[in-house]
Amino acid sequence: MDSTYEVLAVRYGTRTTYKSEVYLNFHTYGEPDTELEMDYFFWVVRNAERTLLVDTGFGAEVGDRRNRTMLCPPVDALAKLGLRPDDVTQVVLTHAHYDHIGNIGLFPNAEMHIARQEVEFWAGPYARRAQLAAAVEPAETAALTEMWRSGRLNVVEERATVAPGIELLVVGGHTPGQLIVLVSTDSGQVVLASDALHYYEEYERDRPFAVLSDLVGMYRAYDLLDELATERGCQLVAGHDPDVLRRFPPMSGISDVAVARIG
Repeated sequence: MDSTYEVLAVRYGTRTTYKSEVYLNFHTYGEPDTELEMDYFFWVVRNAERTLLVDTGFGAEVGDRRNRTMLCPPVDALAKLGLRPDDVTQVVLTHAHYDHIGNIGLFPNAEMHIARQEVEFWAGPYARRAQLAAAVEPAETAALTEMWRSGRLNVVEERATVAPGIELLVVGGHTPGQLIVLVSTDSGQVVLASDALHYYEEYERDRPFAVLSDLVGMYRAYDLLDELATERGCQLVAGHDPDVLRRFPPMSGISDVAVARIG
């Protein structure tokens, strides 16, 4: 059974923001505020035996309402890669924020994975508190909760191998059940950090992201990612950093959507 994969980072959206909005208590660094580009990605992990999708992006209506620029709807971006929703055998939901679960209804036949801590939190009493609820869509988390209660979701306790060469690890910090995905490729192990690492600068300069559920947990996640990169030689793929498209080679022959090939 094949346990190595091609990994693709697919940019489907973007926006312009500021460092003061992105980094927690940015004023403590004593630096001038500057504009910052934020890209939105989902990830394709595939080989001859299976195609796994990591996160499903935001929907067009939600993106418009939140003033995000949709460059290419995720399902259209998949089509440019020669994939239909039915080709996706598994979907990993790294966490439940709007830009990561916005299109889960388009994959009714895929096996879905999410951390137990994540789905339990968004079904619980604190999910509607303003500082936490701002990053989710109530209709989407309600649909996620219904999927969980109906047995449609596979829940990850702390770590799980979902296919040969693909491991999920719960790190928390950004959200209660934030997941990272470790993937074996021909050139070594790749870590799809998703929002455990929005920008490389977070762990390189020890600068936590502004949206979080547990600050100490976020620091622990950065330490783990640093260990994976420096001690195990893993390639880290940040969740929103435009630098992903510079650190990894582009996939040629794809029009109107930026795709980086990793591993």
